Amino acid sequence: MNFTSLILASGSPRRDQLLKQIGLKFSVIPSSVYEDFSLALSPEAFTEHWAREKAKSVANTNENSLVLGADTIVVLDGKILGKPKDEHDSFSMLQSMSGKTHEVITGVSLISINSEIDFTFNEKTFVSFNTLSDDHIRYYIDNYSPFDKAGSYGIQDWFSVHIHKIEGCYFNVMGLPLSAFYQRYNALLNSKID
Repeated sequence: MNFTSLILASGSPRRDQLLKQIGLKFSVIPSSVYEDFSLALSPEAFTEHWAREKAKSVANTNENSLVLGADTIVVLDGKILGKPKDEHDSFSMLQSMSGKTHEVITGVSLISINSEIDFTFNEKTFVSFNTLSDDHIRYYIDNYSPFDKAGSYGIQDWFSVHIHKIEGCYFNVMGLPLSAFYQRYNALLNSKID
């Protein structure tokens, strides 16, 4: 492959941490793409579309690099939950997921202009919450301000005490399905991708 470096097109500290966790060298150039939640797409297509748009926006000005774009959403009863707008929105989201199972879907896109790489996929994880009391929800919002997280919670912080069960990739819930990403990244390094 001809790409000279890896760029993460995201300002997410969790994605940054996960890539460092597996020893990758990369730089960070957050995408300025604004997500339009009114797009009439399935949740899977939605995440892939925005992951690709984010990667593409950074790849267009970094043609020799491989750019990684990602987009994570929470889906409850077929409805996409993005990042909460404010405390009220955060409370409503968490209350609606109390005692239920939801899906976390992350779209991942790898684009390199000069190497003619344009590959996008998604990964899904099912997360079940315990029943949440209003007091616990308020405590979490007041102390952890989860406004930068899809679904208004972080599986890696205090909220982990309310996770009853998880089916699928844990790291996907943090924002990047590490195993699925690395398999495809490694395949690219070896010039073959499925």
